Amino acid sequence: MANHKSAEKRIRSNKTKRDQNRYNGKTVRNAVKTIRATENMEEASKALPEVISKIDILAKKGGIHKNKAANLKSKLMKKIKVVADGGQTA
Repeated sequence: MANHKSAEKRIRSNKTKRDQNRYNGKTVRNAVKTIRATENMEEASKALPEVISKIDILAKKGGIHKNKAANLKSKLMKKIKVVADGGQTA
Protein backbone atom coordinates (compact mmCIF):
# COMPACT_ATOMS: atom_id res chain seq x y z
CA MET A 1 0.00 0.00 0.00
CA ALA A 2 1.08 3.57 -0.58
CA ASN A 3 2.99 5.32 2.17
CA HIS A 4 2.62 8.92 0.99
CA LYS A 5 -0.36 11.12 0.28
CA SER A 6 0.91 11.88 -3.20
CA ALA A 7 1.25 8.16 -3.95
CA GLU A 8 -2.32 7.54 -2.78
CA LYS A 9 -3.58 10.36 -4.99
CA ARG A 10 -1.58 8.96 -7.92
CA ILE A 11 -3.21 5.55 -7.46
CA ARG A 12 -6.66 7.16 -7.48
CA SER A 13 -5.96 9.29 -10.54
CA ASN A 14 -4.40 6.37 -12.42
CA LYS A 15 -7.50 4.26 -11.79
CA THR A 16 -9.74 7.06 -13.03
CA LYS A 17 -7.66 7.54 -16.18
CA ARG A 18 -7.51 3.80 -16.82
CA ASP A 19 -11.28 3.46 -16.52
CA GLN A 20 -11.83 6.40 -18.87
CA ASN A 21 -9.34 5.05 -21.42
CA ARG A 22 -10.94 1.61 -21.36
CA TYR A 23 -14.40 3.14 -21.81
CA ASN A 24 -13.29 5.31 -24.74
CA GLY A 25 -11.50 2.42 -26.43
CA LYS A 26 -14.46 0.08 -26.09
CA THR A 27 -16.85 2.75 -27.36
CA VAL A 28 -14.75 3.30 -30.47
CA ARG A 29 -14.42 -0.43 -31.12
CA ASN A 30 -18.18 -0.90 -30.85
CA ALA A 31 -18.87 2.08 -33.14
CA VAL A 32 -16.43 0.80 -35.77
CA LYS A 33 -17.97 -2.66 -35.56
CA THR A 34 -21.45 -1.21 -36.01
CA ILE A 35 -20.48 0.75 -39.12
CA ARG A 36 -18.73 -2.26 -40.63
CA ALA A 37 -21.80 -4.42 -40.08
CA THR A 38 -24.37 -2.01 -41.49
CA GLU A 39 -25.62 -2.20 -45.05
CA ASN A 40 -27.76 0.96 -44.88
CA MET A 41 -25.68 3.68 -46.57
CA GLU A 42 -27.60 6.62 -45.11
CA GLU A 43 -27.31 5.28 -41.58
CA ALA A 44 -23.62 4.56 -41.98
CA SER A 45 -22.80 7.93 -43.54
CA LYS A 46 -24.62 9.73 -40.73
CA ALA A 47 -22.65 7.84 -38.07
CA LEU A 48 -19.28 8.18 -39.85
CA PRO A 49 -18.34 11.75 -38.75
CA GLU A 50 -19.08 10.95 -35.12
CA VAL A 51 -17.01 7.76 -35.22
CA ILE A 52 -14.12 9.52 -36.96
CA SER A 53 -14.19 12.19 -34.26
CA LYS A 54 -14.06 9.52 -31.55
CA ILE A 55 -11.13 7.81 -33.29
CA ASP A 56 -9.26 11.13 -33.51
CA ILE A 57 -9.82 11.85 -29.82
CA LEU A 58 -8.67 8.37 -28.85
CA ALA A 59 -5.50 8.76 -30.94
CA LYS A 60 -4.81 12.23 -29.55
CA LYS A 61 -5.04 10.98 -25.98
CA GLY A 62 -2.77 8.03 -26.73
CA GLY A 63 -5.39 5.28 -26.63
CA ILE A 64 -4.33 4.10 -30.08
CA HIS A 65 -1.44 4.98 -32.36
CA LYS A 66 -2.02 7.78 -34.89
CA ASN A 67 -1.29 5.45 -37.81
CA LYS A 68 -3.86 2.93 -36.56
CA ALA A 69 -6.37 5.77 -36.31
CA ALA A 70 -5.60 6.78 -39.90
CA ASN A 71 -5.97 3.18 -41.08
CA LEU A 72 -9.30 2.78 -39.28
CA LYS A 73 -10.68 5.99 -40.75
CA SER A 74 -9.48 5.08 -44.24
CA LYS A 75 -11.05 1.63 -44.12
CA LEU A 76 -14.33 3.01 -42.79
CA MET A 77 -14.52 5.62 -45.54
CA LYS A 78 -13.70 2.94 -48.10
CA LYS A 79 -16.52 0.78 -46.71
CA ILE A 80 -19.00 3.67 -46.93
CA LYS A 81 -17.97 4.29 -50.54
CA VAL A 82 -18.49 0.62 -51.42
CA VAL A 83 -21.92 0.65 -49.77
CA ALA A 84 -22.76 3.90 -51.59
CA ASP A 85 -21.73 2.40 -54.94
CA GLY A 86 -24.14 -0.46 -54.45
CA GLY A 87 -21.72 -3.09 -53.20
CA GLN A 88 -19.27 -2.93 -56.10
CA THR A 89 -15.59 -2.76 -55.30
CA ALA A 90 -13.25 -0.36 -57.08
